[in-house]
Amino acid sequence: MSNKRVLMVVTNHTKITDDHKTGLWLEEYAVPYNAFKEQGYDVKVTSIQGGEVPLDPNSIPEEEVAEWAEAKEQLKDTAKLSKDDAEGFDGIFLPGGHGTMFDFPESETLQYVLQKHAEQGNVIGSVCHGPSGLVNATYEDGTSLVKGKTVAGFTDSEEIGMGLDVHMPFMLETELRNKGANFTRGEDWTSYAVRDGNLITGQNPMSSESAAEKMVEALKEK
Repeated sequence: MSNKRVLMVVTNHTKITDDHKTGLWLEEYAVPYNAFKEQGYDVKVTSIQGGEVPLDPNSIPEEEVAEWAEAKEQLKDTAKLSKDDAEGFDGIFLPGGHGTMFDFPESETLQYVLQKHAEQGNVIGSVCHGPSGLVNATYEDGTSLVKGKTVAGFTDSEEIGMGLDVHMPFMLETELRNKGANFTRGEDWTSYAVRDGNLITGQNPMSSESAAEKMVEALKEK
């Protein structure tokens, strides 16, 4: 069994508008969680505020996915992300869901933890809207974590296709480009994930598995 430790950070934000609920996108969390556990990794699940984590209603399958049961159980009472989570891990993974667009960029604790993980050379992974946590993250010298890095994330065209672009605080693809990232993409709604050294990013829910696989690959090399 591996003694690698992975920190997962998820959103607590519950709504886009009063009549449009959001939260964590279940697949983007459950699939990587299982991938890490299958490797024998010790996985700690945290959220920005702690406590029970809201799921985006659209991400809940009509029929229960049995293999996601353990992952879901972890969401009932999560630890609140703290600065202590900057130490003692080999990697950090940020699942998406539209909720992340609201609380990830605003969380000074998340920015601190990401900076420390980056400075330590840890593996940083995220998928879909999860890279919203990277837009304000910097190294200690102030350089953006994504500057000059090849990254993926939920595309502007996918956001517009959902009709949610008008409700977002920013457009993720555009913002990552503005921070100096080399943004790459696959076709809308197809699996696409990229690895640039210790940074792994995936485009959308369909990219959950491929992003997790690249994360595991990087962790094995660590």
